Order: sequence, then C-alpha cells, then structure tokens
Amino acid sequence: MTPRAAAPAAPGARARAAAMTPARLMEEARRVRRMAHAPYSRFPVGAALLTRSGRVFLGCNVENASYGLTTCAERSAVFAAVAAGEREFVAIAVTAREGHGAPPCGSCRQVLQEFAPGMWVYWRDQRGRIQKSRLKALLPKAFVFRKGGA
Repeated sequence: MTPRAAAPAAPGARARAAAMTPARLMEEARRVRRMAHAPYSRFPVGAALLTRSGRVFLGCNVENASYGLTTCAERSAVFAAVAAGEREFVAIAVTAREGHGAPPCGSCRQVLQEFAPGMWVYWRDQRGRIQKSRLKALLPKAFVFRKGGA
C-alpha cells in the first residue's frame, strides 16, 4: 500500500501552529494524561503533537501486563498523526505526574526523529517549569537507515 500524502495545509494553518504556545500544548498533554492506562508503573504520561498544518494529536501511555507491549504517550500521538496522513511535525509536549520530569525516552526520540529531527520537544522539570530542546540535541547520534549498506 502506498503511503497517502497529507492534504496541503489549509489557509491559516501556519498561523494556527504558531499560535499554539508551549504552555497551551503542555495543557493539552496534561489533559490527555488523565486517560493513560498505567496500572503497573502508576506513571501516567500524556503527549500533544503539533503538526505543521496546525493540528494537534494527543497520546497517552497504555501499559500491558507484558511490559514489552506497552506503548508510550509520544508514540501513541505519532501513530495517530501518521494514521491521519500527517508527517510534518513542529513540536511535542510531554507531561507525567506532577513533580516528575518526563522528557521522551530513547525509543520515542528515535520514532520522532524519523519524521522531524529539528522539532521542538517540551517537558516539565521536577519543579513544573517547561523545558525545551530541539530533538536533534536530545538524540545527537540517531540511527538513520541508509539503503545499500553503510
């Protein structure tokens, strides 16, 4: 099956994307965190992914008794965006329990890097302050598949 390209951005999409401040994006992540299924770790996480077209996709962690089948909030948001035809990401906000910092894990960083190595990543530190970094700074030596070998 051939991947479907995202529809061209609607007029005003860039303005909508620019209007989504880190604080507003973090609030969306906080809101969806309440939907997390985290009975084993008791560490609910929410993520809000902003696309270039101005859409926000939400994700929460979904744990499983077989830990390897657990999905992180960031990857849930990415998978929802891709399923909707979005491939251009601008920023992601990630939040966990109050008082716990939660930048994306290594697996989520690698998945995000597949689409937008220059995107902004926002998370809260242990005091609740919003931190930010470019993804490429959080994952400086990302794996990149090269056809035909190394």
